[in-house]
Amino acid sequence: MKVIVDHPREFISASLASEIRDAGYEAEQLRKLHDKQLAIIKSQNWFNLYVPKSFGGLGLPITEILRIEEGLSWTDGSSAWVVTLCSGAAWFVGFLDPGLAHELFASDEICFAGSGSVTGISNQTDAGYEINGYWRFATGATLASFFTVNCFVKENGTQLYNNDGSRLVKSFVLKRDEVKIHSTWSSMGMIATASHSFEVTNMTIPSNRAFIIDPSKAWIGDPVFQFPFLQLAETTLAVNLSGMTCRFVDLCEEIVPKKEHKMIIKKILDSRTSLDLSRYQFYGQADLVWHTLASRSAISNYMLEQLSLASHNLANSCRQIINELYPFCGLEAADTRNEINRVWRNFHTAGQHSLFRFGRLQTH
Repeated sequence: MKVIVDHPREFISASLASEIRDAGYEAEQLRKLHDKQLAIIKSQNWFNLYVPKSFGGLGLPITEILRIEEGLSWTDGSSAWVVTLCSGAAWFVGFLDPGLAHELFASDEICFAGSGSVTGISNQTDAGYEINGYWRFATGATLASFFTVNCFVKENGTQLYNNDGSRLVKSFVLKRDEVKIHSTWSSMGMIATASHSFEVTNMTIPSNRAFIIDPSKAWIGDPVFQFPFLQLAETTLAVNLSGMTCRFVDLCEEIVPKKEHKMIIKKILDSRTSLDLSRYQFYGQADLVWHTLASRSAISNYMLEQLSLASHNLANSCRQIINELYPFCGLEAADTRNEINRVWRNFHTAGQHSLFRFGRLQTH
């Protein structure tokens, strides 16, 4: 089946891609994004992809955000991951207390990081909330001016519950000087994301720093804040995996022709076709869901399920392609100084995210 889908290189400026990629090796040595990479991210305002223009953001639709993130991931996995996770945390502007949102986004230099894990406890008091907790894998921790966390909610030491009997959970905004960062990130890949852990101990914050991530709680009318958080996470992480996979295939094509092995070259071409098909199906479903939401202000559960399935199918396809091609690339792909090895390590580190670690079976 011949499908037409743009290569991720079409989603990012060639000059910016070159500058970001050229700094990739040194960023790994620094164990954080290179200043050149960070300067480009800030100049493009990529930390504020979802943030409305009235707050100084780009206010982009999901369809455009996904393509930017895939193009950036094709360029450099660590840079894309930081942009994806930090801009995703800034998406919470639509759920924050309006007064707090205006206060926080009054600054030109703002970056959110955080964790989706519920590993904190918030005790509600007359003064606000006392926060205690330890959160792992906060991408961009060294860059963040604010952190978002999820906590179980107690009142005077007693756990509160939802109507369905589940434990009540709320999200909170913390200032950088209210958290202690632990240098725990030591993964084989995504080294420059600086996805360290952080801790909060007996920190009392005002009540207006609590928020609930739910479309019904959004106070900004932009449809992007009606997009369910699960599918937002699945789609944005899936394009990070596909961007890296496209780059891996590109690099394979540069290496393998030197070996003049027709079987291997055919395998690469077949992998490209398979990847393009998965990407075509993914973008078709993502675009359909977004345009439906934007025009009708609602999305059916069936459409959301199909989008989740397309995200998982794309991730599974990428994993299969990289695993099948890697053995054909020789020791050049095992040399940690080479880009193809960095892409391989970045992919297999990002692929361990809990959303895709267990995956779903492909249906096509």
